[in-house]
Amino acid sequence: MSASSPRILVVYTGGTVGMVESEDGYVPGSGTLQALMEERPSFCAADVPEYEVHAFDPLLDSANMTPNDWGRIARTIRKRFESYDGFLVVHGTDTMAFTASALSFMLHPLDKPVLLTGAQLPLDETRSDAQENLLTSLVLLGTFADRLTGVHLFFHDHLYRGTRVTKVNADAFAAFDSPNFPAVGTAGIDLDVEWDRVSPPQRPPRTPAVTELGGATVSAFRLFPGLEAASLENVLAPPVQGVVLECFGAGNAPTENDAFLDVLRAATERGVVIVAVPQPLRGTADLDLYATGQGLANAGVVSGYDMTTEAALAKLYYLFEQGHSPEEVRQLVQNDLRGELTPPEDVPPALGRTRRRLAGYR
Repeated sequence: MSASSPRILVVYTGGTVGMVESEDGYVPGSGTLQALMEERPSFCAADVPEYEVHAFDPLLDSANMTPNDWGRIARTIRKRFESYDGFLVVHGTDTMAFTASALSFMLHPLDKPVLLTGAQLPLDETRSDAQENLLTSLVLLGTFADRLTGVHLFFHDHLYRGTRVTKVNADAFAAFDSPNFPAVGTAGIDLDVEWDRVSPPQRPPRTPAVTELGGATVSAFRLFPGLEAASLENVLAPPVQGVVLECFGAGNAPTENDAFLDVLRAATERGVVIVAVPQPLRGTADLDLYATGQGLANAGVVSGYDMTTEAALAKLYYLFEQGHSPEEVRQLVQNDLRGELTPPEDVPPALGRTRRRLAGYR
C-alpha cells in the first residue's frame, strides 16, 4: 500500500457516538453512524484518509462488553491486518479503557496503529464531541500510519497509551486521563506526537498473533475501612486465579487485622496471584514503603506499581492464558510488557528519595 494514501478500517462496536433516542433511553442504532458520517462533508475532506466501516451486529453498549467481544475486535483487526494501514475502534466510553488495555496484550507484535475513540454525546447531537474525536482520530491514523504503533486511545484532543488510560469523568468531554504516564500526543492547531513515547515499528509490519482472553478467572477488589475478612475470602475463593487488590494510598491495607492477612496468605499459598495497585489515580503501590504495605508483601501479595486496575486485570488474563504457573505470573506481572507500568529503577530520583525518607518513619 502506498504511504501517501493510507487506508483505515473503522471497527464500529457501538457506544454513545452512534446512538439514537428510544422510549428506553439512548440505544445503539444500526447504520446510524455510517449514515451520519457520509452526510457530513468533513469526513470527505482531502486530509481525511480513505476509510471503511465494519460494524458489529448487533451493536453493543460498552457496559455489555465482555472478553469474548475483545476477541471479536482483535480477530477483526488480525483478519484484515494486511489490507489496511491503521485501525480505528469506535467504542462506548464506559469500558473503553478496559478494551484498550486488553487489546494491548492480545495483539502482539503490533507494527501498525490501533486507536480507540468514542464520544460523550451522539454524533447527531448539536453539541456533540463525536465529530472532533472521530475526525481527529482518522487524521492521526492517516498522517502517522507509518510511524505510530501499538494500541492508543484518542479523546478530547489527547492521545494516550492504551495501557495507561482510565475514565475519570462521566459528565465532561475530557472523559479520560493517563494519570501516571504523560499523553503520547496532543491535537491543537498542529498534531504533535512525542515519538520517544512510541515504540518504533518494524518494516515490513509483522502480522500480530491474537491471544484470546477470558479463559482465566480473575477479579478486582477495592479495600475499604471496616472490611470483614469474610468478604475478601469470598472474592479469593476457588476457582479464582488472580485478583487485583485496590489498596489505600501507596499500597497499604489494614494489617493489624490478623484475619485479613490470614485470608490473603492462605490464598497466595494455594496459588492465587494477588496484585496490589493504588486506589488514588496517581502514584504507585510501593509495598516496601510502610509497615502496612510490608504486611501485604509478607502475605504473598505482589506490587503492580503504578498500573491502572484495567491494565492489571488484562495483564493477569494474558499471563494465565500463556500457561504460566502462579509463581511465574507473580514475577511477570511486575515486569513492563506493554508500557503499562513504571519499574522501580525508572522512578525519578527525587521521588525515590522522598519514598526512602518516608520509609524511615516506619
